[in-house]
Amino acid sequence: MRENLEFGSNPGNLGMHAFVPDDLAHSSALVVALHGGQQSADEYDQGAGWSALARQHGFAVLYPEQRGENNSQNCFNWFNEKDIQREEGEVASIRAMIKKMLLDHNLDPNRIFVTGLSAGGAMACALLAAYPSLFSGGAVIAGLPYRAALGTFDAFIAMSFAPGRSAKEWGDLVRQESPGQTIWPRISVWHGTRDDIVSPANGSALVRQWIDLHQVDEAGAVEDEIDGQTRLSWRNAAGTVVVEHYVIDGMAHGVPVKEAAGFARAPSPFVLEAGISSTFHIAKSWGLLRQEPVMTAGPGKRRGALRAGPAATL
Repeated sequence: MRENLEFGSNPGNLGMHAFVPDDLAHSSALVVALHGGQQSADEYDQGAGWSALARQHGFAVLYPEQRGENNSQNCFNWFNEKDIQREEGEVASIRAMIKKMLLDHNLDPNRIFVTGLSAGGAMACALLAAYPSLFSGGAVIAGLPYRAALGTFDAFIAMSFAPGRSAKEWGDLVRQESPGQTIWPRISVWHGTRDDIVSPANGSALVRQWIDLHQVDEAGAVEDEIDGQTRLSWRNAAGTVVVEHYVIDGMAHGVPVKEAAGFARAPSPFVLEAGISSTFHIAKSWGLLRQEPVMTAGPGKRRGALRAGPAATL
């Protein structure tokens, strides 16, 4: 991972880190990965395994990083109005980082995705709300809906008890930020049933917010089981899954990983062995995985010829 990169306008006073595989093809995808509170960008990457997966499958990863002078817990400020409005604060800083990545590495502007854990998940949702045309998809892990709170005190209340709003009220909060928007990024929501830091009710509220934006019927959910966990999904009229909700039974606050997959590390703070890899399934849903991944050796280095079989077997 390259650290402390310069990227221009930085109203949110954030740091920029990135991982770009050697010999990355032009028009490759970009994933923006946002760490949780009490984490660094590197700690989140080592736990969730985004760089290892990017090296194997050929895409770039951007890691915005919070600074202690902005938040004593190293959380992105998802509850500060100035940091979650288009062209302001932290979301504007991350937008500038994305622009630099696109220009420097000839990435595909139509394949930009964002994911995050906890405060990073809430900030991922804020980016989707502020710049919906920029992203093709997002994934929020143990996070909160857009504008679940404004202010530190309200943030703690929202984390413990998700605000009681209707789906339309949740959706309207996003529409007010991006008026006139009619096409929205698809979203994946992950939450543990025993999360005692960010209530699982926030995962359900997130789902309602984005179901309303996509104008799909909440009662039309399809339930299936993936790696022993429940997934609910909603499709639009074209048959595309636009909202999905992974409910991780018995999991506390953190990112679910499957260490046996070989690219994530657990246990570590807020990285939890769950027998299912959120990183893998999110990347797969975004179309980032090669069917036959190339085995790799060393940071940013790729070797041909050695094949590990279909990626779906991980």
